[in-house]
Amino acid sequence: MPDLEFFPARRTAAGRDRNETMISLNHYLLLSGVLFSLGVLGVLTRKNALVILMSVELMLNAANLAIVAFIRFTPLHAVPSGFDLSRMAGNGMVFVFLILTVSAAEVGVGLAVLINLFRQRETVNIAKVSSWMQ
Repeated sequence: MPDLEFFPARRTAAGRDRNETMISLNHYLLLSGVLFSLGVLGVLTRKNALVILMSVELMLNAANLAIVAFIRFTPLHAVPSGFDLSRMAGNGMVFVFLILTVSAAEVGVGLAVLINLFRQRETVNIAKVSSWMQ
């Protein structure tokens, strides 16, 4: 069995050092917010269609990270009586899987459109393509 020092997530709470910090929900939400902001910035400032497509993917993955973080850190006392927490977490994971599936389909369709656009116009610059369409 591998040494558990290399896998800090597998250590028990009793085996943790006192100076070791734990990653909280705020850390995940901060990372998700930064990734989403970078995606929005990429969509608004870039002119290359491929970079815009990657920025949209970054925003979708940031939303997935936030959903998974909320599922992971749902306290037991916040769950109404009569609800099964594992069932609720399973429903959230299904939602994340649905987002990933739609994201993969979007990439397939988007790349097909970009390849067709490049074959016709020999550019993927959004500013040049939009000026030709008028």
